[in-house]
Amino acid sequence: MTVALVLLSAFLHALWNALLRVERDKDRALIAAVGAAALLAAAVAGVRWALGEAPFATVASVGWSLGAGVLEWLYFTSLARALDRGPLGPIYTISRGGAIVLVYPISIALFGESLTAASAAGSAVVFGGLALAGSRTGDQRDLTQRALAWAVACAVSIAGYHLAYKAALHAGGNPSAVFALALAVATAINAVRSRDVLAYARERLGRVVLMGVICGGSFLILLEALAGSGAGFVLTLRNTSVLFATGLAFAIGERPRRLQIAGALLVAAGAILMAWP
Repeated sequence: MTVALVLLSAFLHALWNALLRVERDKDRALIAAVGAAALLAAAVAGVRWALGEAPFATVASVGWSLGAGVLEWLYFTSLARALDRGPLGPIYTISRGGAIVLVYPISIALFGESLTAASAAGSAVVFGGLALAGSRTGDQRDLTQRALAWAVACAVSIAGYHLAYKAALHAGGNPSAVFALALAVATAINAVRSRDVLAYARERLGRVVLMGVICGGSFLILLEALAGSGAGFVLTLRNTSVLFATGLAFAIGERPRRLQIAGALLVAAGAILMAWP
C-alpha cells in the first residue's frame, strides 16, 4: 500500500510541475497555487480534527512543521526560478535526484535507517544519472549555469523539508495538520513579497485551483506514506517521478535530449535500488 501511495504522489507531483512549466508567470502562478494547496490541506486537517485526531501532540511537532514551512517556501521559490530558466526534464531530475543523495545519509544518521549494499549502489547510480541530466553541449535548450544553480538549490530545500516533515511526524504531528501549517507559513512569506497575485489568480482561476489541488494532494499522500515508513525509503521511491516528468516534458512540447533521458532513467533506477527491501 505504501508503494502505491508513493507512486501516486510521484505522478501528481510531476504533473503539477509540468503545469507550472507552461505558465507564463511562474512565480505568481506558483504563489497562487500554493495558497490553494494550503486551503485544501487546512480543510483536510480540520475534518480529521473534528473526527478526533489531534493535530499536534507536542510543541516539537509544531516547531518542525514551522521549519518545514520555511523550507517549502525556499523550495517553491527556487523551483519557479529554475523552471523559468530551464526545461522541465533536467530541472526536475536534478532537483529530485539531488535531494535523494542528500536525504539518505542524513536519515540514516538521524532516524536510524539502515544502510545496505543496494542503497549504496543505488546512490552511485543516482550520481551517474545526475551527471548525465546536467550535462551541457551546444544545444540551445541546455541548462544555463543559473538554471542549474537554482535546480541545486531546489534539491537542498527538498531534502530539508522532507527531513523536517519526518521529524514533525516523529514528534507526534498529524500528517495533514503538519502540511497545512507548513504551507500556511510558506503562503504567509509569499504574501509579503508578492504583488498582484490575486489579480493573476482571478485571471487564471481554473489553472490555479487545478495546480493547487494536484500539488496539495501529492504532498498529503506523501506525508501519509512518510508517517509509516522511513524518510530515505519514501523519498527515494517517490523520486521515480523523474520518469513521469520526462514523459510529461514531451507532452508540453519539450524535447529532452538522449543524455537527459538516460539521466532520468538512471536516477529512477538508482532510487528503486536504494528503496529495495
